[in-house]
Formats: sequence, C-alpha cells, structure tokens
Amino acid sequence: MFIHSVYFWLRDDLTTEQRAAFTEGVRSLTTIPNVRSGFVGVPASTDRPVIDRSYHVGLVVDLGELAGHDAYQTHPTHLTFLDNFNTFWTKVQIYDFE
Repeated sequence: MFIHSVYFWLRDDLTTEQRAAFTEGVRSLTTIPNVRSGFVGVPASTDRPVIDRSYHVGLVVDLGELAGHDAYQTHPTHLTFLDNFNTFWTKVQIYDFE
C-alpha cells in the first residue's frame, strides 16, 4: 500500500467555474492507471480542534507501491493537471505513507 494524500488551498479570486474545473481536474487524477482507488472531496463538517478544515479540495489515492507513485508522477494526466491548474492554488500540502 502506498497512499498519496494531497490538500489544496485555492486562490480567493477563482470563479465558481474555475473552482469546478479545478475539482474535475483533480478527479481526473483518479483515472491514472496506477491508481487502485481514489477519492476527491472538500473538508467534512466535523469540527474539533485537531481537524484542519482550512484547505479547499483534498485528494487521496492508493498507488500500490513506490513504483506506482513514481509512474503516477510522470503520467501525462498528472502532467496536464499541473500545467492547467498550478496557478489555481496558493498552497499544496502532500502526505505520503506506506
């Protein structure tokens, strides 16, 4: 198991349409062949002091193993996502675990 978790903080000036396009772009990452399972969402309504709800969109994918992660990083869908949307966020935070 190799889990890749990505959290995006989006620019305040994005339109509703841009935010929707961004979320669809994130969803496209779950179609990369190395993705065993993938989830895209927004912060849940849970509210406890230990929960960070400051991000706008989250992605969690199971890439199987490190080799799957490496292939994911260079896959054309991932590279297209980065080219199309890298100006949409102000911060991105990634957590990988095995």
